[in-house]
Formats: sequence, structure tokens, C-alpha cells
Amino acid sequence: MRTIALVAGGLVMAGLGAGIVLAVSPKQLKQPTLAEAYQTIKSKQFVDLTHAFEPGIPHWKGFPDEKRETLYWYEPNVGKLGAGFWAEMFCHAGQWGTHVDPPAHFIKGLRTVDKLDLKEMILPLVVIDVHQKVAQNPDYTITMEDIKAWEAKHGLIPEGAFVAMRTDWSKRWPNAAAMQNKDSNGVAHYPGWSMEVLKYLYETRKITASGHEPTDTDPGIATSKDDYSLETYILKQNRYQIELLTNLDKVPEAGAVVVVSFPKPKNGSGFPARVFAILP
Repeated sequence: MRTIALVAGGLVMAGLGAGIVLAVSPKQLKQPTLAEAYQTIKSKQFVDLTHAFEPGIPHWKGFPDEKRETLYWYEPNVGKLGAGFWAEMFCHAGQWGTHVDPPAHFIKGLRTVDKLDLKEMILPLVVIDVHQKVAQNPDYTITMEDIKAWEAKHGLIPEGAFVAMRTDWSKRWPNAAAMQNKDSNGVAHYPGWSMEVLKYLYETRKITASGHEPTDTDPGIATSKDDYSLETYILKQNRYQIELLTNLDKVPEAGAVVVVSFPKPKNGSGFPARVFAILP
């Protein structure tokens, strides 16, 4: 009979009765190959955190609606080159649907979409769930009490994480009026972040990125006054954010990995993104 144990930073295997003792340094422990890691990853559940976009979806008030044109269809068209395939032209703002906001979106001279590093696109996912508080108060902004409650339950928010705020606001999609939730005076009422929390996350916990379900980082009562100070703060840190996430109710608060992908327009100010979580 053999016993195996970790002792003083190494692996010790003792063969009882045979007098065999083998010490192995942690550096000698076999790391999984990429193929083995892939087999583990593909066995997990994947959750899409992205809305499909189309003309008419909720968007920032200053942007025009999306336009699409069919350039080629499967059947031949007189006067057009080619036949037998379908091709469309899409015309929309970079900040369209679930999208990435790079630092240069607000801060001249900082990184554009194409300058975001590949290692910033696969991150530990932290979900701060405040949806019940938002149900009671649509103007709710996340507090340090919410963050401390998460850390008391799961440990410190890891450096380099992607922190998403779950509000369940995405359940109003694609109803633009419901997303804006304006009162009789035209003031929007939807949840947002708070400066205290963002400073803690980006400066103390040193997270890589953050995301949310509403159209804006700042709450509706602020954006109704064209106050985007919270989004400005994030992008000024030379970090990116994702807006209009969905399905955060289908992922755990801790333990998942998020993959954030998007096209690479040269010197791009933003672009629709495809975001998904891999569950533990």
C-alpha cells in the first residue's frame, strides 16, 4: 500500500513496508497540455452573454439606427456581379448592441479597439448580484456594501478579473422604452455603478475590465443630464468596458471564466462584441 501527500512544498510518496520515499518538487509536477486543458474546457457549460443586434434595438440617444442592405442574394441578379451567395452591408455606430468601449472612446490618445491585448480577453468572471435591490429601486447604484458582501462570501476579487454587475435589466430587452424607463419629465431611471466602487475595483483590486446590462455605466438620472463621469473614469484608467450584457442570471457569482471577443478595426472607437462565460 502506498500513501501520497504534499509535505513542505513537495510531493512525498511512501511505499509502506518497502521503505520507499520519493520527494518531488512542485516544479516537477506535470502541467496539463493545451489539448488536455481544451478537453476540460469543452466539457463545461457555455453561456452567451451577448444580445443579437439588429435595426431598432436600444441604443444611446445620439446614435442613428442601424441600416442593412442586401448586396447579393442566392439567385442571380441582373446587373450585379456574382451569384449563388448572400452578402449584406451593415451600417451602425461602433457602440451598437453588446459592445466594447476601449479607452480611446472617451480619452484621446489612449488605446483603441485594435490595441487591446489578447490576454485581456480571457479573464476570471466576477458577478456582483444586485438585481433584487434594483427591482425595488430602478435608480440603484452599486455600493461598497455589495462588494464587501461578495468578498466575504467568495474571497477577495482577483486581480485582473472582469467584474459584471447583475441587475436583470437585460430582461427588458429589446424594448427601448422599458430600457430607458423615463418618467413624465423625460428623466431616465435605470441602475448604474458608483465612483466609490469603481475606484476600489480598478485601483485597489486592479481589475482588467467591467460590464453591465443597461445602456450606460452611469445611472439614468445622471445620463439624462449628460453626466458620463463614471464611464469617463473607467476609460481614463486605460481599461475597457462592455455594455448591454445579458444572461448574467445564468452564471455563478464566482468561479467562471469570461471570453470577450470583438473585431479589430484599426484605430477603432468601439465595436459590437461577442461575450460568453465558461462555467466551472
